[in-house]
Amino acid sequence: MSHKLVQVKDAMTTDSYQFTDGMVTVAEGIKLAKQHNVSALIINKRHENDEFGLVLLSDIAKQVIAKDRSPERVNLYEIMAKPLLSVSPEMDVRYCARLFENFGINTAPVIENQQVIGLVNYTNMVLTLLGDE
Repeated sequence: MSHKLVQVKDAMTTDSYQFTDGMVTVAEGIKLAKQHNVSALIINKRHENDEFGLVLLSDIAKQVIAKDRSPERVNLYEIMAKPLLSVSPEMDVRYCARLFENFGINTAPVIENQQVIGLVNYTNMVLTLLGDE
């Protein structure tokens, strides 16, 4: 196994998410996700000292569909993960994978200078690190 350094910034995607507001309904969130062909919605901070939130389509399946709740009646803020574990673009993907394992997560925003610059998940890490072996 090669030990080339692969950083999170090499494995992250910048087109797999869309920013939105937490007051948006799940139904509107789904519409936004379909429009932009994304599987993740990043919930904007409400003010400088707030944190980002995250809603994955899998969260909607678990929190809305599985519980038979109405997508028109549930707001994204009710089902979002917040605060988020975020990773730095310079982090080695091996450590990122360990972090995910330790905390039982599979997706995290990549944050630089308080801004989300990408999203990383297990799939991106595996394909980037091992995809061309």
